[in-house]
Formats: sequence, C-alpha cells, structure tokens
Amino acid sequence: MQLVIGNKNYSSWSMRPWVLMRQLGLPFEEVKLRFDFAEGSAFRQAVARVSPAGRVPVLVDTGFAVWDTMAITEYLHERFPGRGVWPAAAPDRARARSLAAEMHAGFGALRSRCPMNIEAALPEVGARLWVEHADLRADVKRIETMWAQALAASGGPFLFGAFSAADAFYAPVCLRMRGYALPLVDGTLRYIESVAAAPGAAAWVADALAEQDFLDFEEPYRSRR
Repeated sequence: MQLVIGNKNYSSWSMRPWVLMRQLGLPFEEVKLRFDFAEGSAFRQAVARVSPAGRVPVLVDTGFAVWDTMAITEYLHERFPGRGVWPAAAPDRARARSLAAEMHAGFGALRSRCPMNIEAALPEVGARLWVEHADLRADVKRIETMWAQALAASGGPFLFGAFSAADAFYAPVCLRMRGYALPLVDGTLRYIESVAAAPGAAAWVADALAEQDFLDFEEPYRSRR
C-alpha cells in the first residue's frame, strides 16, 4: 500500500491515516508531495493521477485508490481486522466513530484560526485568538468535554484505552492546542502528551521538524522569507 500525503508540517488531514498506520504497524510506503495549489502545479497533477478529488491523503492499494480520511480508515478496518483501527467493543466503536466524524465535519473555528504548523510555537497568537474569538473557545470546550467523557469511561491513556482511529483523528488537534498554547484543563494536557508521545505521532512530528520546508501560504502568522 502507498499513502500519498502533503507536507508533514502543515497537512493535518494527511497526518491522521499516517499516524494510525504507523502506530498500529500497518505496512505502507509514504509518497509525499510538496504542497502547491496553483493551477497545473506538480502537486495537482500528481494527486489527480490517483484521486479525482484532487486532495491528499490518498491510500493506494494494488492500484485501487481510496481518498478521504474517513473512507481510508474504514478501508483499513476491513483490510486489517483485529488490528485495532477501531475499538473492539461495538459500543466503543460506535462512540469512537462519532467522535471521529465530529472532528471530520466540524470545529471549523479551531481549524481555520489555528492552522496546523508543527514547527511553530505561537503562544502570543494563541492568547490573542482566545480572547478575540468565542467560536474558538466553544470548539475547544466541546472537544475537552468529549475527551473527558471518553477518558473517564476508558481509564485512558487514550480515548478508548488503546490507541485507535479516534486518537489519530484528534492528533492534529493536540498539536494545534499545544503549538498555540491554548488554555486547557489538566486532563486535556495529559491526553495531549499521551498522544504526542505515541510512537506514530512522535515519528510524524520528528519528520515534520526535519522537513524545513516553509510555505508562505501556510504561514498566516509569520513570514519565513
């Protein structure tokens, strides 16, 4: 299998299946494409060859392409049964899918106001955004509530005890919250550290820090020229 992804420093959607597969030991080859969204760019041409959606990530398995993180996750669950993509118990699976779907479809304020930038430490920006934007505060409150409920039920350290797709879906959120130093309760901070220390997430972060490929259009809060 091949997983087609974008820049690791910025690509939160690519991070989700990559971290999940790496964490669970599912075999794959990484194909990384440098972000460039200009019409006719090498990035657009390469993605178009494997996905009509024109976006990353894309999972390619013996020539069969699956795009969108939810679809990729479900494909992996069926392709590798019993490997822990989703929790083993049916109620936990349903709840884990609910949490992942809420991330997939929502939290636009957090995602737009605090774009993923693993290499950057932006506490001053985070403090300003927190004061100025009630929708950001509402997103974080909802996420903290979900996490607290899941962790209380499972006993942690991950949302459903063992690392699953639910944790992979929220891994970029953890890095956003940490990078922008958003005000968080202790339980949230502990969960963020658990996710960041998981081998799959730690490997992605290490690669992102080594990338040193700064793109101005992904840098709304600073210039790297």
